[in-house]
Amino acid sequence: MSDSARVTLRLIIRNPVPGVALRVQRGRDGLLAPASVTADAVTFEFSLEVKPGADGSASLRGLEVQGPPSARFVYVTVGTRAGQFDSPWDRRAKVPLNGIGPAHFAALSQRPGTMFVATIEGRSRDGGPACASVPLLGDGWSMITR
Repeated sequence: MSDSARVTLRLIIRNPVPGVALRVQRGRDGLLAPASVTADAVTFEFSLEVKPGADGSASLRGLEVQGPPSARFVYVTVGTRAGQFDSPWDRRAKVPLNGIGPAHFAALSQRPGTMFVATIEGRSRDGGPACASVPLLGDGWSMITR
């Protein structure tokens, strides 16, 4: 891979709480609207920069990326944090990016149009919107070619 590459991430939030706004946090206070919303899922898509390290590791960079290089994640804001000021919910879900590793990045240059896809549950144990650190469902981040 060259000095850096761009990759698209698709984050699917299944079984969202009806009527509650969800947005991906961009930087400190920006918000990214969903690419699609249905009764069954809210889907976000965004592009990140992948920068390879000298040791074979890779770093993800972009407005949506939060946290230190060794523990990157994306915040999904909920309710008032997502700009829905009349919402009773004020939460944020932390979605890990650490399942995307150097082996994935090596394949990017060989598979144009590749994107990483992951799904999280949209509800927490209390029945409200997902919050805090959330696990990825299934096999975590997977690669697909559009």
